[in-house]
Amino acid sequence: MNNPIFEKLLKLLNKLEQEKVSYTLAHHRDEAIMVTVAVPGERWEVEFLNDGSVEVEKFVSNGEIGGEEALGELFSRYSEQHDLHLVNN
Repeated sequence: MNNPIFEKLLKLLNKLEQEKVSYTLAHHRDEAIMVTVAVPGERWEVEFLNDGSVEVEKFVSNGEIGGEEALGELFSRYSEQHDLHLVNN
């Protein structure tokens, strides 16, 4: 059986390996496999969908590096307690 989306996925993985670019595989949506590529200052999310399409989202750093105190912002913005607080108000 010939599956074009599987061939596209393998082609990308082989190219990443050949170029020694680090990546991880994930499965967050029923209909897709995600390849996450992290390079200095950027993270790329490439999703291969079972309908044959490919979606690419790129996240680029603004270059600012925070200290440990920045973790407080992470939890104040995204913790479950914070989400419950928003729902209850």
